[in-house]
Amino acid sequence: MLGGALLMPFHLAALTVLSITGLLRGTPAEPLTSQFVALALALPFVAVAGLVPLVRTLEASAARVLCAPDGEVLSAPATSAAARRRASAWFTSHAFLGGVVAGVSLAAPPGGVVLLVLPLAPALAEVFPWAEPANALPAAWTPVGLALLLLPLPVSAVAGSWLARLAPTLLGPTPADRLALAEQRAERLAERARIARDLHDSVGHALSAVGIQAAAAGRLLEHDPAFAARALAAIEDTARDAVAELDHALGLLREESDAAAAPTPSLADLTDLVARTRAAGADVELDLTGAVSAVPKPVSREAYRIVQEGLGNVLRHAGEVPVRLRIAVIDGQLAIELANPTTAARATRGGGGHGLRGAAERIAVLRGTFTAGPRDGWWHLSAQIPLEGHP
Repeated sequence: MLGGALLMPFHLAALTVLSITGLLRGTPAEPLTSQFVALALALPFVAVAGLVPLVRTLEASAARVLCAPDGEVLSAPATSAAARRRASAWFTSHAFLGGVVAGVSLAAPPGGVVLLVLPLAPALAEVFPWAEPANALPAAWTPVGLALLLLPLPVSAVAGSWLARLAPTLLGPTPADRLALAEQRAERLAERARIARDLHDSVGHALSAVGIQAAAAGRLLEHDPAFAARALAAIEDTARDAVAELDHALGLLREESDAAAAPTPSLADLTDLVARTRAAGADVELDLTGAVSAVPKPVSREAYRIVQEGLGNVLRHAGEVPVRLRIAVIDGQLAIELANPTTAARATRGGGGHGLRGAAERIAVLRGTFTAGPRDGWWHLSAQIPLEGHP
């Protein structure tokens, strides 16, 4: 019936054109013939209207609720030509079958009632000329009257079942839609992986620094109150920054509209990161060479995270040791070199491994090279990132 309602304006427009032009005037059974001709004239315009992208949204929502199709239907607007053609085919089929069901529902039950009542009121044949042949043997037409009275039920059932089977084919995803959905899913997974890496690097580094600073403050609280006060202030700053980054990451995971506006760290924040690491006890020697401030933002953000992971590993696994950190922009490449001596006290500390894997993933996305491992009693972390081709 919804399809019949959708067909109605097109059908009425076609009837108006036939009435004005008088094309069927004087033909046998003119009223009935005009209905079928109007239906044939209306369907091409229904098909054209079905090409509107929003039609798939409306029809898919109706099909999902009313048809319960055994398959996937998409409520997104039809953007590709193939999707619009399929939506148009569905819209035309829906309107045509709706017109058939509406016509049968409006005409068959009243006709069935007339045939059933005819034996009791033969004069009805004068009111309904089409019933006059049944007036001779009214009892024999009783089954026909019952069939007409119930005819809308099987017609509706057949039409609805056919539309339900057709819905996944015409309103379901096209190959282009499936590709777009796969790309969107891949983008979401990549974004979640990036957020996971950021959380590991930022919060992991912060917790390592806080733990070491708290331990140092506890040891020297009585003997060096000034150092303990500085350590506690550093703990406060580190914890505040970690909470801000955690809120930002959770906002992205919750898809909050204002989460993307949160600032992201870059190499411009490197001095603060080094200062916090020094406050935790590591003696960091920083060497900046070249136009580090001109590094593209995506590369600068990922480079900061890699350095953050490297310094966090120093605090977790080596402790208060000297660290050599070199950041250089040379020959169109960003080079990161981090080295620290390994210590026997913490060399056996297990667990983890996600940070270095995350750093390697960051470098792979930027088409760079990454190595990390012990050499000559020192732990070396090295990354080379090309700067060309990045926005």
